[in-house]
Amino acid sequence: MANTGAFITYYRVSTTKQGRSGLGLDAQRAAVATYLNGGDWKIVAEFVEVESGKRSDRPELDKALAAARVHRCPLIVSKVDRLTRSVAFLSRLLEAGVDVRFADLPQIEGATGRFLLQQMVAVAELEAGMISARTKAALAAAKRRGKKLGGNRGTVPTAKAAKKGAAATGKRAAERAVDLAPTIKALQEGGAASLQALADGLNAASIPTARGQGQWSPVQVMRVLSRIAP
Repeated sequence: MANTGAFITYYRVSTTKQGRSGLGLDAQRAAVATYLNGGDWKIVAEFVEVESGKRSDRPELDKALAAARVHRCPLIVSKVDRLTRSVAFLSRLLEAGVDVRFADLPQIEGATGRFLLQQMVAVAELEAGMISARTKAALAAAKRRGKKLGGNRGTVPTAKAAKKGAAATGKRAAERAVDLAPTIKALQEGGAASLQALADGLNAASIPTARGQGQWSPVQVMRVLSRIAP
């Protein structure tokens, strides 16, 4: 089945020589092209890591994940082992907020696919189970202390709750600003000196706004800039 839309690609080679010569990269690109299988698609950005698979500090992967979040599109990897064989690292990817796809597992089939799926599910189930157990224990302890549980769901949120919600919103905005920083810097280096020019550049790059609706405006760009550390 053909794929459509925008995609970010991530490739990894083990040596600098492979990176310069293209050895290994051609095969990975071919695997991604086969996965996309025609269709109306576009590779928005490509990231190549020259790194050993045993290490977990992957600056290019971090950039690829950030780009995928900025463009709100999937990240495609040619093979699972191009990322890592570490369960802990895969769980980190699950928390990255990015749709990561593997060209060699288009439908999560076969022994390798089942293994990957089982590990991801196992991590998710373990976390959910631990949260559930802690919640039940906390509720039971509160009940033993005589605290009345439940309440009127129609009440107005307290000032504390409102402050907590605002803090969460601010945190998400700050994280997105960090993801957008490299793109904005590139636009500035390319000559975009005004807020309007930056907004036009973000719109031209088809980067969604925070809410994913409408076009970038100078005011929105100014808000992002205010959250980026100088």
